Amino acid sequence: MSDSNPKAENVAAVLKVFAVIEALVDEKRVSLADLAQRAMTSKTTAHRLLQTMVELGYVEQDAETEKYGLTLKLFSLGARSLNEQSDLLRVADEAMGKLSRATGESVNLGILDDRDQKVVYIHKYDSAFSLSMKSTLGLRNPLHSTSLGKALLAWRGEDEIRERIGKTELTKLAPRTITRVDDLLEQLRLTQARGFAEEVEESEAGVRCMAVPIFNYLGKTVAAISISFPLFRFDEARKSDYVSLLTSAGLAASTALGFRQTSKS
Repeated sequence: MSDSNPKAENVAAVLKVFAVIEALVDEKRVSLADLAQRAMTSKTTAHRLLQTMVELGYVEQDAETEKYGLTLKLFSLGARSLNEQSDLLRVADEAMGKLSRATGESVNLGILDDRDQKVVYIHKYDSAFSLSMKSTLGLRNPLHSTSLGKALLAWRGEDEIRERIGKTELTKLAPRTITRVDDLLEQLRLTQARGFAEEVEESEAGVRCMAVPIFNYLGKTVAAISISFPLFRFDEARKSDYVSLLTSAGLAASTALGFRQTSKS
């Protein structure tokens, strides 16, 4: 009688596939040997997995280097999934475009990843200036050090906020990163009271960001929009203008998702 467990073998195979995918996302182009090492499997097994993924159109192999890379098919699936779940990207794009044209600065859209309590960047408008903050789609940043993260957290319930912070390591990333729970809670209360989140050199030295939440028809924060400035280019005299533009962008996107503002919102 065989001691093999088909269910366990299937789970192991799935884990290897995703280890390969994550390695390809991290490194762009990877050799068979490195992929086998990342997936903790033999070259033979890794090659078999990769050939199947090539046949399905998710992976391609460079003819000269023989290294493997992801195609756009996986990105297409993710984009289609997001679009099918909501109109978030469509309505946010319109609001972000107006904000980008009005300021010329970097504008980002982020959502909360429940698995690791991080902000995931899913859409962006790059700055019109050569010297600016650069973001990457799919980038994951901590909640506690980003204006996007604060905007996503601040309008949640008190219990949820404390639970999420409890799962987050408040690592110091820049000169002014918040590393104490009480300080972060106070910052979130301030964020909700004034209607926007802000961070100054908390995620990256020399960068200042502001963000507002996007609410769905249930009044739940589903995303946040931010605008980022190099510190030297931030005009303190225009801060109220920036806040007004950002708030209008967030409200326009929220309203398009069915949100109706109340006296408590």
